[in-house]
Amino acid sequence: MNQTIDLSTNGNAPQPCKLALADGTVVTGVAIGHRGETGGELCFNTSMTGYQEIMTDPSYHGQIMMMTYPHIGNYGAMDIDMEAERPMIAGLVVRSFTHRYSNQLADESLHNFMLRHRLVGISGVDTRRLVRHIRAKGVMNAVISSVDLDDERLVEKARAWPSMEGLELASRVTCEAAYDYSLGEGARIAVYDYGVKLNILRTFARRGCTVRVFPASTPLETVLAWNPDGLFFSNGPGDPRAMPEAIETVRRAMETGLPLFGICLGHQLMALALGLTVYKMFVGHRGANHPVKNLQTGRVEVTTQNHGFAVDPASLDPAKVEWTHVNLNDKTVEGLRFKTFVGLSVQYHPEASPGPHDSRYLFDAFLRDIAEVRGVPVVRHAKEDGERR
Repeated sequence: MNQTIDLSTNGNAPQPCKLALADGTVVTGVAIGHRGETGGELCFNTSMTGYQEIMTDPSYHGQIMMMTYPHIGNYGAMDIDMEAERPMIAGLVVRSFTHRYSNQLADESLHNFMLRHRLVGISGVDTRRLVRHIRAKGVMNAVISSVDLDDERLVEKARAWPSMEGLELASRVTCEAAYDYSLGEGARIAVYDYGVKLNILRTFARRGCTVRVFPASTPLETVLAWNPDGLFFSNGPGDPRAMPEAIETVRRAMETGLPLFGICLGHQLMALALGLTVYKMFVGHRGANHPVKNLQTGRVEVTTQNHGFAVDPASLDPAKVEWTHVNLNDKTVEGLRFKTFVGLSVQYHPEASPGPHDSRYLFDAFLRDIAEVRGVPVVRHAKEDGERR
């Protein structure tokens, strides 16, 4: 059993650590958090803040997260910033790690948070160079280790790590049993949990919704027996193409007459259920500053994103879908409105945690769909900081 060592106290010398990529690249740094070894797909996030929300986002399960912002840990860790009960990333890579934090609201240092959750990380890495490397070569598997420092062995371990392509991961992060998250006077929202973020549930709750969360494998008949007003398909990790049962559930949900809403993985599952094509991206979108244009209003939104798969625009059938949102950086599909049933979906995260609140109107659009189809009035909610109506 690995021993946890706190490098931030008692004057302990920094522990060497290595990051090895599947293409043979190896970099040396300093161990942070739990001393051990971990592996996964190495990706990067461009957010300047929100590292704890990123680390606990279930959509990142099985991935090593590299933060492009150089200083991580400055404001410690807080229970209120959790998106799940525990960290979901496989490991953390940073340029400069701060053991001492400045935040009177913090519950603990990020280092102690990582120790408590046995999360392996490495600091002292030239993340700018590594990001350029990944942009040129594409995302790839990697291994972080502070217990095995042999370059050749670490590279072989990275190459042997399971590929994200074809990997089903939602079953590893979904809830074990259905539960009620909130009770309200508004719409009854049934959430299919493929790795749902807590701030998505909070956003529904703030709008007066009664929210019940169901495990990913729940039969549609069980969900419908609860008498929901709308069905929500959540974000989550892994390859959506490796989820045939979920795709079939979504396809059958399209025939219920209930309004549907999907975010991230849920968006991809809705597209696949309609016969559209989803592909693995070369690098993916991960950050809180991605510009997206709403093609219906012409307004540009600054969005929070976290995905490595996307809907192929060449597969869009104008008789079935309307392309509603486009990424202004690479013209990828960011949002759809469906014509064969009442529903919408977006590739990015409108709950925006972390990130700007430009896109939270999409929750209101879903509730307006429910009001029109089910006759459930929309409950007014207090305007949140940075949120437009």
